[in-house]
Amino acid sequence: MATTQETTRPPRRLDDVPGWFPVLDQVLFDWFLGRQEDSGMRGDLLEVGVYMGKSAIFTGRHLRPGESFTVCDLFEGDAPDHANQAESTKSYGKLTRRLFEENYLAFHDELPRVLQGPSSVVPAEVAPGTCRFVHVDASHLYEHVHGDIGAARDLLVPDGIVVLDDFRSEHTPGVSIAAWEAVLNRGLSPVCISTQKLYGTWGDPGPVQEELIEMVRGRSDCHLSMQEAAGHRIIRLKSKGMPGPEFPPSRYAEVPEAPEPVPAAAASPVPRRRSRVRRVAVDLLPPVLTRALRRTMR
Repeated sequence: MATTQETTRPPRRLDDVPGWFPVLDQVLFDWFLGRQEDSGMRGDLLEVGVYMGKSAIFTGRHLRPGESFTVCDLFEGDAPDHANQAESTKSYGKLTRRLFEENYLAFHDELPRVLQGPSSVVPAEVAPGTCRFVHVDASHLYEHVHGDIGAARDLLVPDGIVVLDDFRSEHTPGVSIAAWEAVLNRGLSPVCISTQKLYGTWGDPGPVQEELIEMVRGRSDCHLSMQEAAGHRIIRLKSKGMPGPEFPPSRYAEVPEAPEPVPAAAASPVPRRRSRVRRVAVDLLPPVLTRALRRTMR
């Protein structure tokens, strides 16, 4: 996420919330979270880096009684180091906690637990082995992403899912290095990759991959391919005009929109008037000169 968007009015639909959450990833979030619920898996939800709240709003729909949802972001706070502060100022300078909370409450009755600060505060605030789903979308700097992945590993329940955003974008090489390093050296098994996110687990990826393949093969709007790399089966998915999952409108959906201001009409040009003094002066001249001058003034 490299540019800043702003929200100027209460969102009516999820698509009205500024942010980067492609339809394919909405489908995958819905499927992974729904699969966990159908299988009886219990655990909390965590999102590190929320921007204006688009994916957090979506994830919050899967929160069940007895579970908690924690989000963490710097918002308008200070970053822990100069590089992170420069990144935050450049890309998210207009993000505030108030904007996030207003967007979230447009779709939900209660806020998640909000941690305002760098992602390094998460391990002290979330108990190990308590989360079933962790979405990492905070700093793109290698050192921070490396720490966020380590935290996710410790926080997840067995077979829990971690989602790493921007792992293949040209402007986020730090995320790419940290993500594939975790696959090669830190026990992370890729389940699938979308155009923007890597979905992985520290459990056995086989069963969830087989169910995912079956689901995708039943659709005509998703391209599926598979590759083997460094001993891992990697499922690649790409949308082919895929519609997003149904999502309830916000509480503002039925509120009439204020009419757009009508631009003021351009002022009509004031007709030029001939000088009364000039006409009077002409009338005082002899008739011959008067007629000649009036012909040149027409």
